[in-house]
Amino acid sequence: MKIAFIIGTRPEIIKMSPLIDEVDKRGINYILVHTGQHYDHEMSQQFFLDLELKEPDYNIGVGSDSHGKQTATMLKGIEDVLTSEKPDIVLVQGDTNAVLAGALAAAKLHIAVGHVEAGLRSYDKTMPEEINRMVADVCTNLFFVPTEETAINLLFEGISPKDIFITGNTVVDACYRNLKIARKNSSIMSKLGLEGDILSLTLHRAENVDDKERLENIIEALLNIENLTIVFPVHPRTVKTLKEFGMYSKLKKAPHIKMIKPVGYLDFLILQSHSKMMITDSGGIQEEAITLNVPCLTLRYNTERPETVQAGGNILVGSDTKKITNNVSQILNDHEMYRRMREAPNPYGDGKTSEKILDAILDSYNQGKLEIKPPEEIATDHSKKLLRVDADITVAEFENKNPKFMINLVFDDDTPTYPHPNISLKGKTIIVSY
Repeated sequence: MKIAFIIGTRPEIIKMSPLIDEVDKRGINYILVHTGQHYDHEMSQQFFLDLELKEPDYNIGVGSDSHGKQTATMLKGIEDVLTSEKPDIVLVQGDTNAVLAGALAAAKLHIAVGHVEAGLRSYDKTMPEEINRMVADVCTNLFFVPTEETAINLLFEGISPKDIFITGNTVVDACYRNLKIARKNSSIMSKLGLEGDILSLTLHRAENVDDKERLENIIEALLNIENLTIVFPVHPRTVKTLKEFGMYSKLKKAPHIKMIKPVGYLDFLILQSHSKMMITDSGGIQEEAITLNVPCLTLRYNTERPETVQAGGNILVGSDTKKITNNVSQILNDHEMYRRMREAPNPYGDGKTSEKILDAILDSYNQGKLEIKPPEEIATDHSKKLLRVDADITVAEFENKNPKFMINLVFDDDTPTYPHPNISLKGKTIIVSY
């Protein structure tokens, strides 16, 4: 068996690292294909060395460009590699242009696609990431979803529950794995002379930093925060707009705000682990914060990580000045609220996601499910039906008794539920396909 990992950005490499470890541990043949979407020094050999990973077998070197040109270059490069290497499955992670190109290239070549972190939806199609993840899921054969909620997203899109695996999120595995490495190698706290309570901040999304009114509101909130040091690794895009809008010097002069150049992943992991709280507009950091037991405020009006909000570890505050400052103040001064946010249950699992994903891949491979073949039987109608179940019977028992039916969704009153084999259907409504 051969696995091809498609990686292109820092978050993808980070979240794939524990899965690559697991593949290595089991002695399975694999290749790393790096698209080069992140192309600075940290994305070169040093980053892989820092994370104790082997260097990529292929580097397409796409660099920076428009979405269309970048994706087209990746498509050609990935197609050439896959045609030569002939892997049994291509693994992509998340929602980047590399994910879009990797999934599409593999699907066109009739190679099975496994999407790690499938099923996330913000329902905001102005986000390029939303388009990427939706198109990737159309091309996917094995869906490795972090939570039951993300599984239900896919069920509503017509994906068979037989192809969905609720595994948790590799971000948990990655945090545990890479924090050990960071503690051995990072000296960021002493280097910055940080003492007392700190708040780590990231701010880079276009809808925040390119919109003058939103950015002004966020900056006003930051200037009004008291009783802790804000550590702000400033993204180059953010530096540019802060200067254009005349806000950079205000932040620079604020005694409680420490603006620094962007730091490496391992250094930032240490900063997060020492933070009293996080403020971010990043998706991945919402996951990392709840994994590291750090309360998080998210500078967005929607999130494809709603589980972090529902669990109680994350609050959406948008760019509303009062909402940001009031929540910071409440979290810092209300000890019970702070405790609840710190102890919010992690919806993304126990750090064994990589094992579950690889188990599912090997099981599918051994059953011949990774072979993509054209149909050999005349197609029948793919019909669906809504049924009320009064009998005391489980999902597995119902499907054994009615082999022509497959249960797609279970409704407990008006709440959709994933059709786990052992749940009781008594008094529930189900959608079946046949």
